[in-house]
Amino acid sequence: MTFLTAEWRKLMMANYVVPPEILAPYVPFGTELDFWQGQCYVSLVGFMFLKTRLLGVSIPFHRDFEEANLRFYVRRKVGDSWRRGAVFIKEIVPKPAISLVANVVYRERYTTHRMRHTWDLSEVQHHISYEWKPFFSGDCYRMAAVTEPIAKPIDPGSEEEFITEHYWGYARKGERSTNEYQVQHPRWEVYKVRSHEISGDFGILYGKEFEAILSGPPASVFVAEGSEISIMEKTTLKP
Repeated sequence: MTFLTAEWRKLMMANYVVPPEILAPYVPFGTELDFWQGQCYVSLVGFMFLKTRLLGVSIPFHRDFEEANLRFYVRRKVGDSWRRGAVFIKEIVPKPAISLVANVVYRERYTTHRMRHTWDLSEVQHHISYEWKPFFSGDCYRMAAVTEPIAKPIDPGSEEEFITEHYWGYARKGERSTNEYQVQHPRWEVYKVRSHEISGDFGILYGKEFEAILSGPPASVFVAEGSEISIMEKTTLKP
């Protein structure tokens, strides 16, 4: 059953190599860390939720909004194949109702901040930015990129493929239980980034263990065009 439909558009993804031991405490029951070329990644992602519908219903004032999240990658063996998914360390949106539903129903880690975005799209280049600021703090966070104007298919076996081709979500429900849900969307195209900017005190936002990693240069940055998406109803993994 489909829980939510929407469009995810202009996903700016800044990707950082991270020691596995930092992520180990966040790995949900029943999953294991997913590696690309022997390395673990976290991704700082900013994008737009558009045309959002919950159980087929469009909620007034909750159709279009920004999101920023920090995520990493896991996999789960099912029969002879792997389900490759993402785990979210924190997800930020400007709508309290979205945070409430996601935290209660899916046990995700949503929080509500003031947010804004800029899309300046021309035939020469695209300028895309996402900014967020806690309601009761002076801290400001920003990620922005200038890209080529035309998106191109993702190369098989590439880092971009690894980052984008995770079609499951996993959230820790307890020490021995995990929520699992499928995210359906077509293969995306990506824009090459000419320049980028990322700023903010990420130690305050995500914890001291991520401060040095997110304060340094990312291993890669790209912008995915995105697509229509469907988030399916969750199931719970138990022993």
